[in-house]
Amino acid sequence: MYAVAMPRQYSMLMNASHIILPFFKSNSGVMNPTSVSSLNPLSSIWCVIENIFLAATAEGLACSMRIPVEKEGENVAKILGAPENYLLPCYIGLGYTSEDNIEVEQVKYNAEEKMHYGKW
Repeated sequence: MYAVAMPRQYSMLMNASHIILPFFKSNSGVMNPTSVSSLNPLSSIWCVIENIFLAATAEGLACSMRIPVEKEGENVAKILGAPENYLLPCYIGLGYTSEDNIEVEQVKYNAEEKMHYGKW
């Protein structure tokens, strides 16, 4: 699955009509948390990202996302001139789906069959 997903994430970003780079101002505890509250900036930006996806979908747009790996986010921040304490959690591709887009069929299931009581 990983071998299929990673190239597709790159191609969806490369072909997106718009790219959103949602930087957020981090505090000193985001990457080395000492308490749950030190993660507030990180959890807040992921709420923002979710809302971007929901709003775009409501407008008939499609979204893709890729999370930077290793020093990639830092390098992008440096190239764009972002302040030192700002982090890039992901790239968001935004646009309309292509004409030859393949729609993935959702698997239908009965919720009662998936529920387990008193066991894993």
